[in-house]
Amino acid sequence: MARGWESKSVEAQQAEAAEPTSAAKPRLTREEATQVREKEILRLSRQRVLEQLKSNPSPRHAEMLAAALREIESKLVSLERPPG
Repeated sequence: MARGWESKSVEAQQAEAAEPTSAAKPRLTREEATQVREKEILRLSRQRVLEQLKSNPSPRHAEMLAAALREIESKLVSLERPPG
């Protein structure tokens, strides 16, 4: 039975790969790609800090995490602003 599920999954993956993509993503410049990566890293860091903040009982550590969260959020805001 497991083998049947595997083969169906492979067939579905092959069918998806064979379909042409309807909307190709535009190519990013090196600077744009770097900025996208930085934003994603900051978003993941923010998520990790928020999770730690929820599960941390220590007030001192919570202060440190809150400061880190503020820093991450300010960096995200600065990356969201258009240059100029």
